[in-house]
Amino acid sequence: MLNPSTGGSPQSNAGFSRMFARDRLTLGLLFAIESYPGDAPTMRNQIALARRAEQAGFAALGVRDVPLRDPRFGDLGQIFDPWTWLGYVAGQTESIALFSAAIVLPLRHPLHTAKAAASVDQLSGGRFVLGVASGDRPVEFPAFAVDREERGAMFREQVEYLKLVWGSAFPAIKSRYGVLSEADLVPKPVAERVPLFVTGNSGQSIEWIAQHADGWITYHRPLHSQVQLIRSWHDTVQAVSPGSFKPFAQPWHIDLAADPDEAPSPIHNGHRLGRNRLMQMLETLEQAGANHVLFNLKYGSRPADEVIEELATHIVPRFPAHEMVQAIA
Repeated sequence: MLNPSTGGSPQSNAGFSRMFARDRLTLGLLFAIESYPGDAPTMRNQIALARRAEQAGFAALGVRDVPLRDPRFGDLGQIFDPWTWLGYVAGQTESIALFSAAIVLPLRHPLHTAKAAASVDQLSGGRFVLGVASGDRPVEFPAFAVDREERGAMFREQVEYLKLVWGSAFPAIKSRYGVLSEADLVPKPVAERVPLFVTGNSGQSIEWIAQHADGWITYHRPLHSQVQLIRSWHDTVQAVSPGSFKPFAQPWHIDLAADPDEAPSPIHNGHRLGRNRLMQMLETLEQAGANHVLFNLKYGSRPADEVIEELATHIVPRFPAHEMVQAIA
């Protein structure tokens, strides 16, 4: 169907360069930046918290794609449409990377996704990194008249589609999504393309992800298992694309205890722990080759602003955001 160009380095994207470098770890925060019971955050003071994170040296702010409320799933993310929210946050921040973790490709037409991603990238000065997924909430697929069993194949097709319409002028495409002829997608990304990360497996092999994506963001696991997976990821990247740097990222729910030496205890997709133990675990992840950790504060027992200040004082200076490349005029 498609023969996309994969030219261009993701390092030319300002957001990618702020988040990722070989053998280094940076930190981010996932919206909603607050603790909350149930599935719905308040979304209060989010911009003030985002600006404080930017000032403190966090590398990225993350958003999620949750089209519909499913009470069984338990989390609505930032509630607002991810593209609308990203545009709003882009206008309220200056340097922090904006990261989708992740847009569900099969539920959207790829032209809509490509245009929205390039628009956010332009409006943010090239700070956008696109995380994508095949979707994991069964209730959503019939609502959008999408065959859930086809989501893996649709995901592969859309990844190729995005690269082609970003990187080519007036491409001719005939696919299950229609016929594109004598028309072009605008705007194009600030750099040659928007860096693209696969979230989870999205119905693909690790080899496919290593070959076709610019990086991988996968789920929290016990530390020893995650260390093994990180090393396996980098080995796979070198096997399919020798010399390439394709980062590893992960989300992590944390409940930062007031006692800095409190030992880790499990919570959903993460830990309750003190900052000194958090530092030790982050250093282990960095030594294994992790490049970014996106903190989720949903299950926290302390106010988000208090947690951010403690992280800003004691943790972020050890894992600061990298200096960004200059956005292409």
